[in-house]
Amino acid sequence: MTKTIVIGAGIAGLASALRLRQKGHDVTVLEANPHAGGKLHAIKIDQYRFDKGPSLFTMPHLVDELFQLFGVDPRAYFNYKQKDSVCNYFWEDGTTFTVPAEEARFIKDAADTFNTSKQKLQAYLDNSRTKYELIADIFLKKSLHKAATYFNKETLTSLLQMYKLNIGQSLHGVNRSYFKDERLVQLFNRYATYNGSSPYQTPGIMSMIPHLEMHYGTFFPKGGMHSISQSLYKLAVDQGVKFKFNTPATEIATDEKKVLGVKTEEELLSADVVVTNTDVFTTYKYLLKDAKKPVAALKQERSSSAIIFYWGIDRTFDQLDLHNIIFSADYEAEFEHIFNKQSLSNDPTVYINITSKENPSDAPNGCENWFVMINAPANTGQDWQALITKARKNVIDKVNRALKTNIEKHIQVEEIWDPIGIEKETGSHQGSLYGTSSNSKFAAFLRHPNFSSEFKNLYFCGGSVHPGGGIPLCLLSAKIATDQIP
Repeated sequence: MTKTIVIGAGIAGLASALRLRQKGHDVTVLEANPHAGGKLHAIKIDQYRFDKGPSLFTMPHLVDELFQLFGVDPRAYFNYKQKDSVCNYFWEDGTTFTVPAEEARFIKDAADTFNTSKQKLQAYLDNSRTKYELIADIFLKKSLHKAATYFNKETLTSLLQMYKLNIGQSLHGVNRSYFKDERLVQLFNRYATYNGSSPYQTPGIMSMIPHLEMHYGTFFPKGGMHSISQSLYKLAVDQGVKFKFNTPATEIATDEKKVLGVKTEEELLSADVVVTNTDVFTTYKYLLKDAKKPVAALKQERSSSAIIFYWGIDRTFDQLDLHNIIFSADYEAEFEHIFNKQSLSNDPTVYINITSKENPSDAPNGCENWFVMINAPANTGQDWQALITKARKNVIDKVNRALKTNIEKHIQVEEIWDPIGIEKETGSHQGSLYGTSSNSKFAAFLRHPNFSSEFKNLYFCGGSVHPGGGIPLCLLSAKIATDQIP
């Protein structure tokens, strides 16, 4: 039986362990933390429960298929419901807009709210779907670093239509070419943040993301996002995967051409195959110190990070739902500060996630659990205490204007997660949420491959390698990596 070690029990590590276990491997997962899940973790403050990291659940079939690999009904482990609405948006001019999950309703409501033709909206969404259909099999389901990906009829047909992908334009440029209303442009610009990038720099191919959200829908897992990682962990244990918690890897042991195993502080664990779910920068810095460094991949700009306030609120807000956005009045300045000035603007866009809207037990009766996030630069040594103090004031002011309230007097409990804490707890270099940014048309090709070209039987998965960050892409990275392993 092939002996395999997976480093890191994040979502991609769990998926890799399950896929390899299904192939008959003897799998052990090493995890530095005392729990599985990576960023998909949860915390409790007094009577309030919060999902600590990712808050948006899309493409649930990618999770379900991991259970189906073993002939297991996913619903025996966890459940989810589809949302009728995607997100509530608020602008400084008083405009509010709820994005319906159903495409036809979205087109009708958006046309009315933003004085935009239904034909323009339909054309945009059709273009979004076309982009996805052209690139999904190449960019999201196969290795970009294997010749076999390109030398087939399907890929060549897609490559001949690359002009449809708007790679030479920014996402903002594409959105601006369709819509005159700046609020609608801003709504579609926001999708750049789904991979930690700037809409003014990331290529127009990213306008495919609305199709993913509207076609596949958005969902809420029963018990919160944390239940995704915990259900996969339970499945893995039930299928015979072994876990060693509080056991950080200290080195990937190699000879000149292949992996030998993984060292911990206490022992050398031999292995035929090693899969690392650790951030690729961290992997080369600490676990592969003597390996040849993939300079191009490691030099890539890091994605955005975040400052998150976990607030227990002693009242309810009917105008809010599970997902809510209060937009900056100057979106371009916000991203200029994040990526070029490595700082925060005084007018951040505020995201509020409230799981107690769907799972009332997450907060006391008559209260709400607010996960309040703003995009932030990756950690390069900024004075985070000063930035957090400024951000908290600006967030409170913005919430008060949008909701006509005095939110500070309703905050009963508070905890804060910043880029330093994110890096320390998850191993994500500089606290970036999605590995590297996509602020370049070559970003997809410069991401680290899912295999090592130096060492046989060493593989990579997770948000810092191909195809990128976010739950769906991390799950796909695990499939791409493990498809290469017998």
